[in-house]
Amino acid sequence: MTRRWIGVTTYRREREGRERFTLPAAYIDAVRAAGGVPVLLAPGEGDPAELLARLDGLVLSGGGDLHPVHSGAAGQSATYGTCEERDAFEIALVRAAVAENLPTLAICRGLQVLNVARGGTLHGHLPDVVGEQTPHRASQLEATSHAVRLAPDSSLARVLEHAQLASVQSWHHQAIDRLGDGLTPIAWAADGVIEAVELANAPALVAVQWHPELDIAPQRPGRRLFENLLRS
Repeated sequence: MTRRWIGVTTYRREREGRERFTLPAAYIDAVRAAGGVPVLLAPGEGDPAELLARLDGLVLSGGGDLHPVHSGAAGQSATYGTCEERDAFEIALVRAAVAENLPTLAICRGLQVLNVARGGTLHGHLPDVVGEQTPHRASQLEATSHAVRLAPDSSLARVLEHAQLASVQSWHHQAIDRLGDGLTPIAWAADGVIEAVELANAPALVAVQWHPELDIAPQRPGRRLFENLLRS
């Protein structure tokens, strides 16, 4: 059986010491656990459509914040890790993936990139908006867990075997404010933060605010999302 090649976006260019692009190994492990071959996609490529033509699927990874010029979250001192090179690359990449209906799993920042690419905006720092009753991250270096409520008739609920609630690994301080064109919220945290969206006429797209790559044991929700990407 031919294995499917899955592009995975890397983090921004790091300029301290020797320049490098990096990515947490959990993304690679998750693609492999689902049966795919991960292919790293670093920012800076000029023709996203040409890249995607060679792939069977796409993972938009997490990482630092989008620049406020894109996210609409100006004036936020909590913004960190911005990179115009990465922003431009991933916004173009997700637009091309949607246009081609390429199977795509957008994770955390990836969901935010999708929303911005569709004309939406982001909350700049969630504790300033919804407080900290629901822990969306422990720190910039640590994930935390919380429950999300799923829309019962959504594509995501079907992937997760019609679950109404899921316990997820969360690691973010920004989230959707104004929804982008065509996006519909399909999962929420207890504080009302949008945790997943779907896009009209894009059945091969799954976009979640949490980190399924940290939850890939057999039969777990994270594993199911990566397996769904491979069979879409």
